[in-house]
Formats: sequence, structure tokens, C-alpha cells
Amino acid sequence: MTLKLGRILFLVLLVSVALRLALAVYYGDWVPPEHDDESYSALGERLSAGQGYSFESNWYPFTRPDHPTAFWSFAYPLFLGTFYRILGYQPLWPRLAQAILGGTLLPLMALRLSDRVFPRRNALGILVAGCVAFYAFFILYAARLLTETFYIIALLWSLERAIALTEGPSRGRAITLGLSLGLAALFRQSILPWVPVLFLWLLWKGWREGWLARAFRLLILAGLALFACILPFTIRNYAAYGQFLLLNSNTGYAMYSAQHPMHGISFIEHGAAPLPEDLVGQDLNEAQWDRLLMRRGIQLVLDDPGRYLLLSLSRVLDFFEFWPTDTSLLHNVGRLSSFTLFLPFFIYGIVLAVRQAGPLRSGADWLRFSATPVAMILCFMAFYALLHILTWAMPRYRLPVDAVAMPFAALALSDLWSRLQRWRRRPAVA
Repeated sequence: MTLKLGRILFLVLLVSVALRLALAVYYGDWVPPEHDDESYSALGERLSAGQGYSFESNWYPFTRPDHPTAFWSFAYPLFLGTFYRILGYQPLWPRLAQAILGGTLLPLMALRLSDRVFPRRNALGILVAGCVAFYAFFILYAARLLTETFYIIALLWSLERAIALTEGPSRGRAITLGLSLGLAALFRQSILPWVPVLFLWLLWKGWREGWLARAFRLLILAGLALFACILPFTIRNYAAYGQFLLLNSNTGYAMYSAQHPMHGISFIEHGAAPLPEDLVGQDLNEAQWDRLLMRRGIQLVLDDPGRYLLLSLSRVLDFFEFWPTDTSLLHNVGRLSSFTLFLPFFIYGIVLAVRQAGPLRSGADWLRFSATPVAMILCFMAFYALLHILTWAMPRYRLPVDAVAMPFAALALSDLWSRLQRWRRRPAVA
């Protein structure tokens, strides 16, 4: 990277942090009630007081007072609890730290991913960092007491590490791949269904390029590193519930609530289904709730697959929502100045990237393309979107897809700028 590009990147990061700090100061110590912010903040406060992962009162959806919970991600309450322990219960302080870390690391990690997907295009990486720095939804959620910012950073790191592993297979890169996936899982376990798909792609890449056996060994190492991140909390869950629970206990409720008949065929993204009455009085722990509600959720799908299909189709609109809604003015402005504004560039950039990958006229061409970083990134975007459309969808859950799509938006902007420059240099016709 040239000195000029380095200075531009420094300015981008400076503005990125400043925007997030300004919003963090605006929110101050306010914690929105009846939102996930309140749950994470309450858990952080309990951790800081030595009460572990628990609440002092009945908590959504099935946690009893002073009972261990695994419903929420484990990593983020630790982040909040550390600040509360040292500085007292003042949400402003972790907000400020999150603004600085998010404003710096998120653009840098997007830049690193862009450099892997589109190598030898330093200026494009700077543009990607700029897009992430000014993307309004990333700014908004960096000031909220939510997992989004750190989860997306870890996710981008994992995708960058996966591509790096294909460029130079080594134990160090395999371990960092596993650690990045493990860190992402501790912020949000919804990354876990993607892991087998990613590993299959890496094996496919290894087979295509003649290092399949080595890829298999390295992925075992990556898997062990991932499991090492999760294992302490799996042990904690077994000690708390006397039963196996890999990580969080929210999957079953999400599946059950999202398919509940209360939705009909139109998903209510903030709707919380009531717990089954026949289970409420059984004194179940969270591991049991998770398994039983997962069975109920699957049964709801099997009982009426037609309704499930229509309900899932309705979730497409919830996931890709880009129009003003009944949310706050700040979030409506944020939506319009982020996803709504960037959507044409995402689409244009994806088409451009696929075209630049070479002709796709035959089956052999498509097989070649499937082993490229662009194909892997597109696979993640499609898989992650489908995962939420089939379960629980809302714009907040789309943010990781937005972040991964940023290199395509930057590619589109770069191409349009080049076309504009060529048009301006075109000689006038007499």
C-alpha cells in the first residue's frame, strides 16, 4: 500500500470511529427496554456482581429468577460485565469502547477480505473500508448494546482466513480459521450451520488443486480450534443442566416461535409466541426447553408444509426490508441511507465479479468458478440468507450479509467511476 493510500485509510478510520463515538455519546447510559440490549446489559451487570449468567427475575422466554441461562450469547455479556465491574454500571463506557473497536476493526477486516477476494487492488480495499465506515446501519448498531459489531468482525475474519488457507495451506492458518469461527460462534451461534458448508468448500478446493489430504488434516485442526472455543461453555452447560447443550439454548425457541400459528402466513418479526401450556408446569431446564421446542417447531412445519412455505416467503420481505417502517426515525433514516442506497451497487458488483471470473458457458466453467473466493462468498450470502428466511428473519440478521457484500459494492463503484472518467475523456464530436 502506498503512502497516499495509507493516509486515506487513516482518515477513513478516523471518521469511522468519530461517527460511532458521536452516536454512542448520544445514547449515553440509556438502555432500550424490552429489547435485546436490555437482556445483554442485565447479564453483564449480573456477571459483574458475581451472579453468573442469570437474571434476578423471570426473563424472556423461559428463564427463571437466579437460574443459569444459556439463551444469550456468552461472549458479549462478558464484554459488558468487564466494564461494569471496573467502572460501575454505566453503559456509556462499553459503548465508547465498542465504537472505537468497531469503527477500526470492521473497516480493516472488510479491507482484508476484499484483498483476498480481489487481490492486487489496493485502492479497492480502501473503498471497501470507506463503504463500511459510512454504512449507516453499521454505525447505528455499533452504538447499541448488541453482538452485531463483534460478530461481524469475527465472521469477516473467518472468511478471510478460509481464503488465506487456500492460498497457502498451513497449520497456523488452519488454527486461526478455527479460532475466528469459534469467536464468531461465541457472539452468535447462528454461524455454526455455515461451518460444514465452508469446510466442504475447502475440501472441494483442495481436491480441485491436488491437496485434498492436506486440506482434510488442516480442517481437523481448524475444527479442534473451533471446538476448544466452545468447550468451556459446553462443560458449563452440562454442570448447570446435567444434560448436553453445545452452546446456546435459543435455537429451539426460535424455530418454534417463528413457525407458530399466530403468524398465519405473514411473519411477525418481533412477535414472541407463548410457550406451550402443557410444558410450562413441568419445571424444565433450558436444555430441555431447547430440545422440546425444537421438536414442536419441526412438527409445526410437518403438520402444514404449505403454510410454512408461504410463511417463509413472507420472511423474504422481512429479511431484505429496505423501505421505511414503523420503527424510529433514526432507524428509518439509517435503513434508507445504508441497505436501500447500497442495494443496486451490491447487485451490480456481484454481476460484475461473476463476469470477471471468466466465461461460464459449460459445466467445466461452472466447476472452475465454484472453487473461486467469489463463489465461496456468494455461497455464504445465499446460505446465511436462506437460513434466516427459513427460520427467523429481520433486517438486523441481514447485517452480516451486508458486510460480506461490501467488496462487491466497492467493485461496482470503482467500475462506474472508471466508466465516468472514460466518458469525460471522450473527444467531443464536431
